[in-house]
Amino acid sequence: MRNPDVSTASLQDGTYPRPQLVRHGWADLGGEWDFRYDDEDAGVADDWFAGATPFPLTITVPYPPESVRSGVNDTTFHPVVWYRRILTRADVVESGRSAPDDRLLLHFGAVDYRATVWINGALVGSHEGGQSPFSFDITDHAAAAPELSLVVRAEDDPHDVAQPRGKQDWLEDPHVIWYHRTTGIWQPVWLESVPAAFIEGAVWEPDVPKGSVRLELELSPQRHTARTVRVDLSYAGHPLGSYTASASQPRVVLDCVIPHQANGQAYESLLWSPEDPRLIDATVALLDGDGSVVDEIWSYFGLRSVGTAGRHFLLNDRPYYVRSVLEQGYWPESLLAAPDAHALREEVQLIKDLGFNAARLHEKVEDPRFLYWADRLGLLVWGEMGSTFEFSPTAMERVSREWVSVVQRDRSHPCIVTWVPLNESWGVQQIAHSAEQRHFAQAMYHLTKALDGSRPVISNDGWEHVESDLFTIHDYATTYEDLNASYRDAAAFDIVARGVGPAGRRLSVLPDLPRTEPVMVSEFGGILYAPNSPIETWGYSTADSDEDFARRLQALFSALYDSPVLSGFCYTQLTDTLQEANGLTDENRKPKLPVAEIRKIVMGPRGEHA
Repeated sequence: MRNPDVSTASLQDGTYPRPQLVRHGWADLGGEWDFRYDDEDAGVADDWFAGATPFPLTITVPYPPESVRSGVNDTTFHPVVWYRRILTRADVVESGRSAPDDRLLLHFGAVDYRATVWINGALVGSHEGGQSPFSFDITDHAAAAPELSLVVRAEDDPHDVAQPRGKQDWLEDPHVIWYHRTTGIWQPVWLESVPAAFIEGAVWEPDVPKGSVRLELELSPQRHTARTVRVDLSYAGHPLGSYTASASQPRVVLDCVIPHQANGQAYESLLWSPEDPRLIDATVALLDGDGSVVDEIWSYFGLRSVGTAGRHFLLNDRPYYVRSVLEQGYWPESLLAAPDAHALREEVQLIKDLGFNAARLHEKVEDPRFLYWADRLGLLVWGEMGSTFEFSPTAMERVSREWVSVVQRDRSHPCIVTWVPLNESWGVQQIAHSAEQRHFAQAMYHLTKALDGSRPVISNDGWEHVESDLFTIHDYATTYEDLNASYRDAAAFDIVARGVGPAGRRLSVLPDLPRTEPVMVSEFGGILYAPNSPIETWGYSTADSDEDFARRLQALFSALYDSPVLSGFCYTQLTDTLQEANGLTDENRKPKLPVAEIRKIVMGPRGEHA
């Protein structure tokens, strides 16, 4: 039997690596690990996993070796790296182990790009995909010795352009819009103890018209089938309902209908939005035949809907104007890894303080703790896949396989309102002329809709759309007149939509498909303003003073706000990132103008009540 103290208190600081499936006990394995490069790729043949080979360097996990925070700070090419850490009995105790038959799980948030794991020289397993999580059951290994030698080999070939890599540069030094690579472990590693029968996964899908939520549970394989799942929902400490279902199969689906009048208020008052980010707490218990608790987790969800109607983007069935900013999720001292969990909270709060109600995660699958804070603080998010740079069977297989894992991981977060599997024809460079590439883009659109039919999907953000729920355009015109010209009225936009777009690319490669979706300029701006930068920088236009920067910002935002065609926008970008110094803040998140001034420009004529 098991009855851990699962509560929201264990999550309030945002440090738990998997925020929608929380258990009381877990052991953070971050910190100093032994480390070694393997430039000759000799480690497997020479049995480096066996434990006798010295690893002369020390690295701080989960920061990539290219970063300052890792303590290694080496940005040169090293396609194969090795890690080693001793797991002690204290680690196992901290993981929450409380019964002899408990299972011990080893979790990795993300390892870029290919990982192989050994315990005491025995192979545990491997995983391919640098942006998705994976886990291994190491129980049998843990029983064999008082201390465990955990060894991880990570392979990240900088020249493999069929690998989903986003904005990680294939050249040794960053150039144009590409940045330093992130090799190896770059998200949390942790231990967790679970009972022999346990809850492996939980996915929430709200249904606002019905005032209900569907819970899809994945349970571990069970030899005993006389079990039940109980779900208890509450809001702000007030019970909303208790629900049960048979747990005779590994997959359990449970529909939880929230009473129309819950605690004296209609369920509509529970709706989640950026303005009112209400979250419903859930305790999910796996019960034995006698009613005793076998396993218990804490989770949450947001009751909200998202969709489209004609040219309108809808949130909770009402037109909603999207004010988004491009979020690279890149940090000067830790690269794609966040400095810490608190920094992710500050990032979400900064975006909101600057007047945005949404962020487009760009060419990166972000740490789930960022999504947690977007859920809790109220920020819409576009989830995007890191791209490959070639079209091939290998690239297609890698992208589609990892994207399935990403969507499954993140689809319960109410903050995510749009999926972006492809961006700017990266990986489908000849989509306008290649039927094969068009079919792949359409396949990714339909795959995403099959995985999650509750959200809009953008087939190819920026230009050369196939089927798509939003018609998005990247337009870096530098003046009010030039930017507004394409969107000043429906007739002007129709000419652009049917022809060549601002970047010299067709906006649609399916000319016979009517384009009636909501229209958003999902990249614009990119104003360079970094007068004291020690490195050579660039942007799409350049400001020479605070006043000039403010004037240029005002002109571009006004050009879009003055359009009757658009239902939203995404400004490039939130922060300076190495040589791409076109952020609203510098790389250390210091705003280039007073926050109130930026906020007024961003929010435009709609103001605080937008």
